[in-house]
Amino acid sequence: QVQLVEAGGGLVQAGGSLRLSCAASGRTFNNYDMAWFRQAPGKEREFVAAISSSGARTNYVDSVKGRFTISRDNAKNTVYLQMNSLKPEDTAVYYCAADWAGGNLIRQYAYWGQGTQVTVSA
Repeated sequence: QVQLVEAGGGLVQAGGSLRLSCAASGRTFNNYDMAWFRQAPGKEREFVAAISSSGARTNYVDSVKGRFTISRDNAKNTVYLQMNSLKPEDTAVYYCAADWAGGNLIRQYAYWGQGTQVTVSA
């Protein structure tokens, strides 16, 4: 069982930066693949980025490549999402997710955080 708590959301102007964090409970954090998803108002939840359990592999949706960076600190049981050059279309609730063998699909993740709101003003 893994519990996930996101933090770091907020209001930022276009072009600005935010860093989201997701703290995980449990002693097996370094066995889990981790990911970030987001859901904008009126839209379906979508994949943003994922990182393998060791941190060696990462994957991003095309719309954030070159702007967002996912990373993890297994000693701190925490995964991060550094978001730079933010755009109004990045506005959404961002969710952290974990599973033994994740990917870029919602159904591949059993554990989810409660979400953190990111709002980017024009």
